[in-house]
Amino acid sequence: MNVLIVDDETLAREHVSRLLSAVGGYTLLEPAATHGEEALSLIESLKPDVVLLDIQMPGLDGLQVAAKLCERELPPAVVFCVAPDEFSVQALQDSGASYVLKPVSAEALSAALKDAHRPSRVQLAALTRPAAQTGSGPRSHISARTRKGIELIPIDKVIYFIADHKYVTLRHEGGEVLLDEPLKALEDEFGERFVRIHRNALVARDRIERLQRTPLGHFQLFLKGLNGDALIVSRRHVAGVRKMMQQL
Repeated sequence: MNVLIVDDETLAREHVSRLLSAVGGYTLLEPAATHGEEALSLIESLKPDVVLLDIQMPGLDGLQVAAKLCERELPPAVVFCVAPDEFSVQALQDSGASYVLKPVSAEALSAALKDAHRPSRVQLAALTRPAAQTGSGPRSHISARTRKGIELIPIDKVIYFIADHKYVTLRHEGGEVLLDEPLKALEDEFGERFVRIHRNALVARDRIERLQRTPLGHFQLFLKGLNGDALIVSRRHVAGVRKMMQQL
């Protein structure tokens, strides 16, 4: 059985490589992948049976890579590798996904490889279920159904949420998706990271650049990642936004 390691940390890759040799019965594919985009390319060319996939990586992270693999006709099996403080272990258990906790042990790795299976959209959706449904803390990713299936957006890539009738538009670094989630529920879950600037808009606090008054007396909020575009701040929220900006 051929195994591909995907991890951005050199020591982690070397550690798992040594464990695979100790476990025996598996062929380690070279080179290992150091980020998500490289992982997708190597999976296409090397055709591994199993991918040991780190969840926390720059660029495309492990969950996003798994979501893209779900779009393929014959994806490899996946074992997520995760540090307990990086992701909800309870969410992993509830989803039924194969995983190992870092630092990985030979026994845990052997058991996970035997149990490894292809990721499914249902499992990925379970991993990104709203906190109100799971009783756990805020999600690290938000899932959205698109033409391609399920797209996963890391919460730290989100620029804003804007409600429009029954849907919410999520704007992120790579584009936009529609969510079937109430804006109030998103505010309750992510209130420490987002601030309401209008009855229908939440923006990421760390994306705020400046608040500016227009010649007509309206207030505009400029955000990093919007290429100069701005969002309107309602008069009732201006004072709160100003106070919050003083604390940034």
